[in-house]
Amino acid sequence: MSQRMKYDYVVVEGNIGTGKTSLATRLSETYGTRLVLERFAENPFLPPFYENPQRFAFPLELSFLADRYQQLKEELTPQELFHTQTVSDYILSKSLIFAGITLKDDEFGLYQRLFQIINPHLPKPQLLVYLHKSVDNLRRNIRSRGREYEQKIQPEYLERLEKGYWTYFRQLEGVRILVIDTNNIDFMKNNEDFELLLQLLNKDYEPGIHRLLTR
Repeated sequence: MSQRMKYDYVVVEGNIGTGKTSLATRLSETYGTRLVLERFAENPFLPPFYENPQRFAFPLELSFLADRYQQLKEELTPQELFHTQTVSDYILSKSLIFAGITLKDDEFGLYQRLFQIINPHLPKPQLLVYLHKSVDNLRRNIRSRGREYEQKIQPEYLERLEKGYWTYFRQLEGVRILVIDTNNIDFMKNNEDFELLLQLLNKDYEPGIHRLLTR
């Protein structure tokens, strides 16, 4: 295995419960890169949102957008990206994807305007890895990790998020998107699966969507 990743800025994305944070952490440890993890646990609006989505959706999405932008702006400076490889478990655009599902039309219109103002100021990932998992497997993972406020997540919400990601990917230009079906593999418990992932990450890809079905 190469001591460096082929791509200097890699983002691992996916629906709720795909294991993106665990995988991003292991990749960072394997290659000795800088690791940027979303600070979702610090958001005070998250637990009440799952209790009352209509009331808390707008402040939740605004706070996430502000927190994500501030963190990425601080950590992804051009100097840092030039000298240090980086793995992250989120992209700022996930804010737009989630907001498109949770917000009312007028709220989302305002949200889009804010997003379009700040998004161009951040670098694009050189490789965006999207982990796909079925809704049943997502719900199984959500139950097993035991976050109380997540247990109220409905399967319809997960399905809408999946569609939201795909809609966004089809519109995205100039980014390599690697979609990996993870329903029958486990990058964390099976070293052969992890080695397979490393091989996939270090291949040459043109900008666009590349779907990979594994096992």
